[in-house]
Amino acid sequence: MDEVQQATLYIVTQGAYLHRDGQAIVIEIDKKPANRLPMHLIESIACFGRVMVSPQLMEACAEALIPINFLSEHGRMLARVEVPGAGGVRIRRAQYRRADDAAFKLATARAMVGGKIQNARGSLLRSARDLPETAGESAEALRVAADLLGVAIERTALAATLDELRGLEGDAARVYFEHFSRMTPNAPGGLRFGKRTRRPPLDAVNALLSLFYSICTHDCAAALAMAGLDPSIGFLHEERAGRPSLALDLVEEFRAFLVDRFVITLINRKQVGEEDFVLRPGGAVELKEAARKRLIGEYQQRKQEKRVHPYLSQEAPLGRFASLQARMLARHLRGDIAHYVPVVFK
Repeated sequence: MDEVQQATLYIVTQGAYLHRDGQAIVIEIDKKPANRLPMHLIESIACFGRVMVSPQLMEACAEALIPINFLSEHGRMLARVEVPGAGGVRIRRAQYRRADDAAFKLATARAMVGGKIQNARGSLLRSARDLPETAGESAEALRVAADLLGVAIERTALAATLDELRGLEGDAARVYFEHFSRMTPNAPGGLRFGKRTRRPPLDAVNALLSLFYSICTHDCAAALAMAGLDPSIGFLHEERAGRPSLALDLVEEFRAFLVDRFVITLINRKQVGEEDFVLRPGGAVELKEAARKRLIGEYQQRKQEKRVHPYLSQEAPLGRFASLQARMLARHLRGDIAHYVPVVFK
């Protein structure tokens, strides 16, 4: 029998209404059915902006262990409807105990940050290889930056405190983003990256990064919940009301390979243009709704690409890697494996 691939349902049309009809999710736009999807094909639901979900569908999703996240129109997490303990109480008790263990917390956070920086280094080196011979200076600059990240990886393994580790992560991120524009050498002026800005993003590239980081965080939160873990209790990110700290921990290792490379490809292949963005009062730059819908579809296609998991040696769609890592983290918390191994893409 062929494997049935579940997917995240992203709803971005403003005013959309989701309800249940038997074992199907019906999406209505302007009070007219626009789509109908079998529930067993849906892994999680992300609602952006003014999207309504019926209580009956919420109940059905809870019974089917399908988490629902509500985000702002442009990706900021607002609220989530969690599944009721998909993995039972024992794994969460283990998670809470481990979160109070300073040594365990630091070791796990080291692994996650190390994975993040290794993937960022790999992104720089890939772009250095992809640049034409005429861009030798930029290629060399990317290789030098990658060497700096190599040093940072070694230092993270020796970090004595979480504050020191966070400082090393911040330094590595600055080096990486200082060279981000070299990875999109032919971008038009409106798609040239200056520096990382958030809340709000102040240019088109930051708008893309922020949106897809938020989507990836949603996917990680859903994967963690399905593995029985509490997405709010993390190791690297401090706990804060309403903050999915563990999802923010897990997303770190996916930022460079899954999101950054996706955004870089969009720009280099001219799949997104300056006309796809709008400048809001106060300086915020946002994707237009039509472009947001189109690019989220492209991201879904990206998640269907298959790769061999470097540690588990099994092939899976990229969109399943968050679930694989969440399950590995759960095994580590239970004590089934000695170390958490981040996914490092080749």
